[in-house]
Amino acid sequence: MRSVHVTGERLGLREVTADDVDALHAVYGDPAATQHLPFDPRSRAEVVEIVAEAIAAATATPRRLYVLAVTDLETREVIGVARLHIEADHPHSAEIGLGLRPDLWGRGMGTDLIRLLLRFGFKGLGLHRLWGARSPANTAAQLAMLVAGMMEEGRIRHHVPTPSGWRDSIVHSALADEWPADRAL
Repeated sequence: MRSVHVTGERLGLREVTADDVDALHAVYGDPAATQHLPFDPRSRAEVVEIVAEAIAAATATPRRLYVLAVTDLETREVIGVARLHIEADHPHSAEIGLGLRPDLWGRGMGTDLIRLLLRFGFKGLGLHRLWGARSPANTAAQLAMLVAGMMEEGRIRHHVPTPSGWRDSIVHSALADEWPADRAL
């Protein structure tokens, strides 16, 4: 297993551990943090299962799923979660996703986190294409992805079933050959 440790100016990414359950529940269990996600807030027991699955995925060969704890480099606390899922049929491509505690929104951390994920995917894993899908109503995610250097590709209609019905997704992507080697974080 290759352990992941990526740092930027304010944030870091590392493997999740069983000790992260409460910190991750602060994201997965928060109605504001999950309002644009295709599921209702998760219980603590469900977060325990998510963490266990992430730890198991870290030992897979080949590894296709990275569920990473997002840390604040100043306080060292876990403030969010980041995912990178390499597509089995297209191993040059991966979907990214992220969540941060709502009390930290509006500070540019989402943009920083997306940049860290892009750097990890392109430089750390040698991927060619990274993409993410967002709710059309999630304009904060739209801004973060665009500022981080991702391009908006288009809309997938009725892409995701949610507790309140089908939801469209807006897809953004970045390509390795468009990603500057000296991109600052």
